[in-house]
Amino acid sequence: MDKREGDGGTPAGIHHVVGCLYRPDRMAPPAPWAAPIRACDGWSENPQDPEYNQLVRLPHHYSHEHIRRGDRLYDIVLLTDWNWPDAVPGRGSAIFLHAWRRPGYPTAGCIAFRPDHLAWIASRAAPGTRIIIPG
Repeated sequence: MDKREGDGGTPAGIHHVVGCLYRPDRMAPPAPWAAPIRACDGWSENPQDPEYNQLVRLPHHYSHEHIRRGDRLYDIVLLTDWNWPDAVPGRGSAIFLHAWRRPGYPTAGCIAFRPDHLAWIASRAAPGTRIIIPG
């Protein structure tokens, strides 16, 4: 498995679901173990950040992605174990399963689904569920 920072590719291999986040202002929890996305939630993207590739509280000194977005792409987010929990700088940050922008629209290494399909997956996945990305 090899994903370089910023290359946008999803690494081939077996990954595992390690978390589920959702927007409580937009929906009920998709699974009993899902955690609500708060307005202060972000994801560190900077390899020099001691909290690289982790959920962080905003404001955050290092570069980060906002998890609570204005669009609906992150209404449900399944987190994977790619380069987590002990992130290696330069190996690439998170691979999320999230809603697609539109069919065929690329992501930056994440895996995107039609929103109703993502909700179905989230309702059935559990921590440790395998995600197989063919090489």
